[in-house]
Amino acid sequence: MALALVACAAPAAAQTPAAAPPVEFIPRAAFHMTLEHLWGEADQRYRWDANFGGELDVIDYGLGRLTFGANYQAVLGEEYQPFDPTQGNYIIEGALSARLPHVELAAVLYHQSRHLSDRAKDIPVDWNMLGGRAQSLFPAGAFHVAVRADLRGAIKQSFIDYRWELDGGVRADRVLRPGVGVLLGGSVRHLGVDGTRNRGGQTGFRAEAGVRLEGSAGALELFGAAERRIDPYPLEFSTATWVTAGFRLLTR
Repeated sequence: MALALVACAAPAAAQTPAAAPPVEFIPRAAFHMTLEHLWGEADQRYRWDANFGGELDVIDYGLGRLTFGANYQAVLGEEYQPFDPTQGNYIIEGALSARLPHVELAAVLYHQSRHLSDRAKDIPVDWNMLGGRAQSLFPAGAFHVAVRADLRGAIKQSFIDYRWELDGGVRADRVLRPGVGVLLGGSVRHLGVDGTRNRGGQTGFRAEAGVRLEGSAGALELFGAAERRIDPYPLEFSTATWVTAGFRLLTR
């Protein structure tokens, strides 16, 4: 795809040398690291949640972009020791988008794989989904608002009963003074199931508020959140609800 886009762009660039390049390679990279403490569940398997990952625009072709994203999640409890890793989960996705006047639409291929840490597990827990995404960024009064909605259908799955997923989120940021701002965010996730686990559709949510401190090379966010998580343990079908407090490091 990259070679084809370059081949198409080269003649146009030769005819209009003063125009901006229609194709850019890796014009954007955004990385994050989050750690939060969990309260509200008596289950000792859930005490800390850490996430490391990022997003890379591999190529921007003006009308849209090809984006690669990945995230590694580590869940820690206190069953055997104060910081006891219980899970290591992976998300990998690719998105091919088209920009419209007020919204960006994308086709998304999504993969998630869930694993246990320091515990026996002899069956795979993973799924692949294919679907679409709509996202937009716009001002709303004193806030800058980002909204996103994903709708995906399962094309391959192991162990889980997910058939389709609707995942949406919104985030609003307001700058109070240079380098200091506040944030509000929320997300809702609904899973349609196939009935093999004797349960109906599942709904989870997350609401978050915090402050953002920006430096020349990155940003630090301090936040509190409330969350209802679907299937918090890879081998069990249930939900868990907790409140959290933590920090997030981000590239600018």
